[in-house]
Amino acid sequence: MSERWMRGVSPAWHGRSERFSRWLGGAAGRWWAVRRQRLARLRSDQAGSISIASVFALLLLVMLLGMVMNSSRHVDRKVRLQNAADAVAWSGAQVMARGMNGLAFTNHLLSDVFALTAFFREARDRDAQRYTTEILDNWERIGPFMATSEFPPFAGLGEAINEKVPIEREMVTTYSDWASAASEMILPVLEEILATEAIPEYQRALAAATPMMAQQAAAEMSRRHGQAWPRGGPLYGGLWRTIVDPVGGMEESTRRSLPVIDPSPAATDMGGSPALRQDYFTAAVEQREDLAHRYLREWNSESLTVFDQHAPMSQFANLWRGFSCGHLKHLLEVEYPNRNLPFQIRDRAEGPGSQNDYLEQDFMFVGVVYQPRSSDWMPGVFHNPAGFDRQAFAQVSLFVPRRRLVRVIPGQNVPSPSSMGGVPGGVIITPPAPLPQPPPPGMPDWVVVRQSGDWHPDGWNLVTQNWNAQLVPATAGAIGQILSSVPYASNMPIASPANWLSLSSDDLGNLTHH
Repeated sequence: MSERWMRGVSPAWHGRSERFSRWLGGAAGRWWAVRRQRLARLRSDQAGSISIASVFALLLLVMLLGMVMNSSRHVDRKVRLQNAADAVAWSGAQVMARGMNGLAFTNHLLSDVFALTAFFREARDRDAQRYTTEILDNWERIGPFMATSEFPPFAGLGEAINEKVPIEREMVTTYSDWASAASEMILPVLEEILATEAIPEYQRALAAATPMMAQQAAAEMSRRHGQAWPRGGPLYGGLWRTIVDPVGGMEESTRRSLPVIDPSPAATDMGGSPALRQDYFTAAVEQREDLAHRYLREWNSESLTVFDQHAPMSQFANLWRGFSCGHLKHLLEVEYPNRNLPFQIRDRAEGPGSQNDYLEQDFMFVGVVYQPRSSDWMPGVFHNPAGFDRQAFAQVSLFVPRRRLVRVIPGQNVPSPSSMGGVPGGVIITPPAPLPQPPPPGMPDWVVVRQSGDWHPDGWNLVTQNWNAQLVPATAGAIGQILSSVPYASNMPIASPANWLSLSSDDLGNLTHH
């Protein structure tokens, strides 16, 4: 059919189709040639490559920015968390130190009550006045006899006796009347305090409440630190003992968080062997006796000074001291031999281990701060599975500071005496510490001494009221167990802390700047 069709087409059409075919073939060739040339130059053509590189560079910069911001958030949170842990540990331990000082103060108060009771019992009974009357009567009989002596010194002495006896008799009567009136008001209160064991009951309540107050202080400090953050969730803090038990926790009934012992035979929380209980009891009895006699001497010394200096004939001061000491001895040994005993510090002999173990277990605590986990930025790229940034810790120690060195210039910066209270209308003033003698010629005009032990006692006991707290290096061996334990407070939204048990001491050192 195509041949017939071709035979039917005019010769002019044949010419045009041949020219079109030649043109079409030439155009296709040129197009293909151009395309081949362009493809050949594509390998060496750099036009547009900066755009592709910019895309990858921008992606890397975004990832780097995310890493920097994520790391900075972790570092900032860790620093703030560590500051909160320091504050939690220090605040909680300060409450514990105040509890120790409170027990020491009430130990002094208990002994002072014994001394005052003995003092005012003598004021009530007036035994010294009764014997003084007889003594002054004898002086009154001797005075006129000596005044008639031919020996001038005796005659002068007799006249002085006749003049002095009425004055001393009036002094004794006036003082005895005042003391008896004061005794009517004060003595019943003092005897009620001893009969009801009010001070030991307060000490027991203080020893039981102090750990919980320390936990409250730690929790409040962590809460305030959490509120101070411009961005961040709440913080939860707690104070732990180095025996892996929270302060005030399950071990409180068998071994107090405060390192103290109630030496009363009726106490049920002492622990230890019978021999150890007897040691605490004996130490408490001796301490009470020493303090009570010391306070009675100070009361008598202050209130009877005028009789020592201006009324020695009556012997009223010596008689008063003797009878008041007798009342005190009766109180301590007959009326209250097993009651109203001062608390004692827990001794190292109660547990095994070295001196360092004793200090770490009883006088060191670990403050821990917990924070709910926050989401990471770009979690698909960066992930923190350990969770160590959610906890921070600090270790703190109870201690008695040593008396400081002070510069003393003899005759100039003499320490002033201190007041210890006193009877109504007067105070007891403790004398200042003795100063060294002036240096010999050629020596410096000042010397360095330690502060007086009367003002700054540094004994490791419950007589000193200088207990304090300070942050120490976090080296307790139980820190890993503490951090891996469930937090003490039930409202902390941290059911499963990070596992710190696998970390070595070096790893823990890398996680804290302490």
